[in-house]
Amino acid sequence: MPGTDAREAAKTVTGTFEGFPYLPELPARGPGADMIGRTAGLLVEVYAHVEPSGWRISDRPGRDTRRAHSWLGEDLDALEEFTQGWTGPLKVQAVGPWTMAAALELRSGEAMLSDAGACRYLAGSLTEGLRAHLAEVRRRVPGAELVVQLDEPSLTAVLRGHVKTASGYRTHRAVDRQVVEGALRDVMAAAGDAPVVVHSCAPDVPFALLRRAGARGVSFDFSLLTDRDDEVIGEAVEGGLTLFTGVVPGVDGPLSDPAGSVMGVRTLWRRLGLSPGTLAESVVVTPACGLAGATPGYARAAQAHCARAAKSLGDNPE
Repeated sequence: MPGTDAREAAKTVTGTFEGFPYLPELPARGPGADMIGRTAGLLVEVYAHVEPSGWRISDRPGRDTRRAHSWLGEDLDALEEFTQGWTGPLKVQAVGPWTMAAALELRSGEAMLSDAGACRYLAGSLTEGLRAHLAEVRRRVPGAELVVQLDEPSLTAVLRGHVKTASGYRTHRAVDRQVVEGALRDVMAAAGDAPVVVHSCAPDVPFALLRRAGARGVSFDFSLLTDRDDEVIGEAVEGGLTLFTGVVPGVDGPLSDPAGSVMGVRTLWRRLGLSPGTLAESVVVTPACGLAGATPGYARAAQAHCARAAKSLGDNPE
């Protein structure tokens, strides 16, 4: 979300999505509130600080770690205030192990992705940190039925060996798909009974791999789909995967009528030969990616638009 006011953000999301509120992230506040820094603050016995090149592993917690903890505590306080007595789904999110491995630097300046042992340690640390974070959210909002989102925008690049080295002249070797899947499965286990949704706004999202790893849903930029995705998406939907379709732009611009926003989803359903009656069960309407780059007014309008578009999809499946 845009802005720096945690209470205003919590008030907005709990009011706009009365049936499915979430814990907002406000990266405009600075280091530690950004997606990498926020998740770095969740890690157990792994610490990071900000360098000009990005987040780098530290020997001990420092100012940037304390700042990340402070921002998250402020966000949780605000969410708790506006969810008093709430019972129902509540979404929280963290960055997944492979995007973290691509973003966090070792002391040498190279990404953790360059060290297989460091990647395993990072995944274990994230698993424990996520488990503790979810326990804290459950303590603050006892009636919540948690839904966990793992952000993995770098996942495709990791699988294809497209993550650049520190010099920028080479790329790190592609990680074996079984290793990627195993680490994701381990981190998802921290959610317990809570369903896990994996988000990526990059092209060529590996739907089949994510489903095998245990994801119950995949969130993606709908505009990046191609015809070659049809078969795997059809299999995923028939296998029970929920599609979080990013059909609403994440930055300021004109919004079409709600029914028009989901026209592409209807077309996809017809092309795949899926029953229109399953749309409401299988599709969640979302922005294409985060709304941090939007104005506050547009962010509120876009979320309300998503809710209206989803109602349109459910009311008129044909």
